[in-house]
Amino acid sequence: MNIIGIGTDIVDKNRISRLLKRFGQRFIERILSEEERKVISLISDPTAYLAKRFAAKEAVAKALGTGIGAVTFNEISILNATGGKPYVKFEGKSKQFASSLNIQEIMISLSDEKECALAFAVIVGIGNAKA
Repeated sequence: MNIIGIGTDIVDKNRISRLLKRFGQRFIERILSEEERKVISLISDPTAYLAKRFAAKEAVAKALGTGIGAVTFNEISILNATGGKPYVKFEGKSKQFASSLNIQEIMISLSDEKECALAFAVIVGIGNAKA
């Protein structure tokens, strides 16, 4: 197994809050997958949820070696297993691109404090590391 890529991102929660107030549902639909939109409708702090997902998707895109471009925000889902561990799920063209890299596992960690959210992603696979 090889490390295909590593990515990290930090997001200002105040910036996400401003974007959410300004663009509302349109911003949510641009950033979140359908599964994530179901979750956000049930939680008490949508800004924190959205900020962590935004940071996580940026971190995953960086680990893929593309940034947001070859993949899109709403085709990457950051979901939680029963015990709370986050995992990544791709859809659409993002899934096709990720499949081409022979990914075996994506390890992702999310964290947030009062003003920021942070994500770190490591992609492991049988392919070659991105140069």
